[in-house]
Amino acid sequence: MQGGQVVFQEPVRLSSVLTSSEPNFLPSLTKIVGTLGPKSRSVGIIEACLRAGMSVARFDFSWLDGDCHQETLENLRIAVKNAKKLCAVMLDTVGPELQICNRNGNPIELEANNHVTITTDVTKEPSAEVLPVNYSGLAETVKKGDTIFLGQYLCTGSETTSVWLEVSETKGPDVICLVKNSATLAGFIFTMHISQVHVNLPTLTETDKQVISNWGSRNNVDFISLSYTRHVEDVRELRALLKKQNLHETQIFAKIETVEGLKHFDDILREADGIILSRGNLGIDLPPEKVFLFQKYAVHKCNMVGKPTIITRVVDSMTENLRPTRAEATDVANAVLDGTDGILLGAETLRGLYPIEAVKIVGRICAEAESVYNQSVHFKRIEKHVGEPMSHAESVASSAVRAAIKVRAAIIVVFTSSGGAARLIAKYRPSVPVFAVVIPRLRTNSWKWSFTGSSRARQLLGIRGVYPILASPNLASGGSSEESGLKLALDHGKFVGLLKPNDQVVVFQKVGDLSVVKIVEIHD
Repeated sequence: MQGGQVVFQEPVRLSSVLTSSEPNFLPSLTKIVGTLGPKSRSVGIIEACLRAGMSVARFDFSWLDGDCHQETLENLRIAVKNAKKLCAVMLDTVGPELQICNRNGNPIELEANNHVTITTDVTKEPSAEVLPVNYSGLAETVKKGDTIFLGQYLCTGSETTSVWLEVSETKGPDVICLVKNSATLAGFIFTMHISQVHVNLPTLTETDKQVISNWGSRNNVDFISLSYTRHVEDVRELRALLKKQNLHETQIFAKIETVEGLKHFDDILREADGIILSRGNLGIDLPPEKVFLFQKYAVHKCNMVGKPTIITRVVDSMTENLRPTRAEATDVANAVLDGTDGILLGAETLRGLYPIEAVKIVGRICAEAESVYNQSVHFKRIEKHVGEPMSHAESVASSAVRAAIKVRAAIIVVFTSSGGAARLIAKYRPSVPVFAVVIPRLRTNSWKWSFTGSSRARQLLGIRGVYPILASPNLASGGSSEESGLKLALDHGKFVGLLKPNDQVVVFQKVGDLSVVKIVEIHD
């Protein structure tokens, strides 16, 4: 360990570096979230992304409207059937995002050391002299010397497409800024971020509420990414809205992208179902040298409590290039070694030229990092954090992972209805896939009976190493259901090439009030 963080397992042999990576049905245990958009909305492209390893499809409502997203979602459903792979749906809210709308789409050239006026008069046409923003309280929010970042995608590293501004003075509702670097702002929407300044707008806007109530409810989304989460009350407000919209199973991923959210991270983590570290905005709000520290802190905290964490902004250069930079490839691997559950691709798949290749390459990098991940150190740290005496569920879950290590099992099979058992096992980061057989539950309201389970199954796609198998509703009745469920999992393992004769399989199941871990050997 270094600095309290899990590093790679020793020794990393030169032969493993020189040996070609072998293709696998499961490209990596780490999950890949792909943002669907203009370059990735056809059935063919989505299907190829699913086969390449995409587990969660993200719909970003900062871009495009509900009708366009609905067409993309319908294409996703067709692609899922074609590829015979589950895929979860994530709705990403806009939040208090400050935007400059460039209606005509003409590029705007800004020259270093010139001045530009940011105005709240949105009727004005954007130019090199004036930029209208959708926030009436801007002049009251900033002061002389404050830093404002402006760009279409908040892409740091390529300063020709984004600009840093320094506030010189305010005149009524207008803010006069000094341009710090020359840049060309291209596109129709530019996002504005004011470093370490509280924007007096609600985290969950009225537009967000309408999108969730209409598009989210209509499609029974699996996850909602709550952009700009700043306080635990933000998560609670969204939770109340979801209950009101009968989205009881939808999970909330709090998106941390400001110092304000960082300060309240522990409280937010307790309330949220998962965390997304939005490093684009964090890289602006924090000094560059501090971003990695928060990443390691946040991922560690999530790992200890067994909640998934997703890292963003990893291979930005693949938006226009076929290969990531060396630094980006290392960044992905380090995120995996830190313990992240997933990698989120934004512009790389939304508008990038190589969405399929981006998914493939990130999956390959994750798999290589997983092969040297120090699972034993992680296991001991989780045990120490949980302490003694362990709860019954925690004890059995950790025993299942320990047994898998001891017998060198090929997979772990777990039976679950809520997904809780699979999450507990994944918390101990087994180095083999976890097949979660999700057993539907019978639910009723005053109008009808129905089975639940499909959403619970898809939500497990956000957790490192877990691969859900949705069981038949017949399994919910008990009896010989466990045997048929186990056969379902083993048959699937054989079909995808993960199981062969003489392989060992660890099975975690509940028998009445008892939790049982057993070892099964595969025969011809």
